[in-house]
Amino acid sequence: MRVLGIDPGLTRCGVGVVEGDPGRTPRLLLADVVRTASDLETGQRLARLEAALVQYLAEYRPDAIAVERVFARRDVSTIIGTAQASGIVLLVGTRAGLTVAQHTPTEVKAAITGSGRAEKAQVGAMVQRILKLDAPPKPADAADAVALAVCHLWRAPAAARLVEASVRRDLAAAARFATQVRRPA
Repeated sequence: MRVLGIDPGLTRCGVGVVEGDPGRTPRLLLADVVRTASDLETGQRLARLEAALVQYLAEYRPDAIAVERVFARRDVSTIIGTAQASGIVLLVGTRAGLTVAQHTPTEVKAAITGSGRAEKAQVGAMVQRILKLDAPPKPADAADAVALAVCHLWRAPAAARLVEASVRRDLAAAARFATQVRRPA
């Protein structure tokens, strides 16, 4: 499975691509940052982000996209740009017919380090260790995107099994209901 991880941002949007199979060490294919100039109009910045993401999809052909779920922090000045960038990721991924999973920072930190309260440096160090790299991906936005991709790579099989179990449960319930409805009174 190949996953495109996105740490959304309007000024700096982290991008990471990892590939792997269950039980095997994931492989890093890309760690990058899409930058847009703050003096550009917001629509132009979002259009540049969209164009870059479309290019990454064409080049790396991921099976899924993992994006950080936007949440309100103390510094709300950046939340709108982050939400707008996240919306572009959701749009581009959906248009490409891909699953776009959203993971909270706490989920990603817990998956990568074992602690949902890990610091950025700990996440970067664990990404380095997991992927057997010489150094953590730089800058931090790229490392966060790679961590998102690894998190999704590890969680996607379990999530798919849960969905499958839920569907089977719903089908069984529907069959029981249909049997009850057909019985004569």
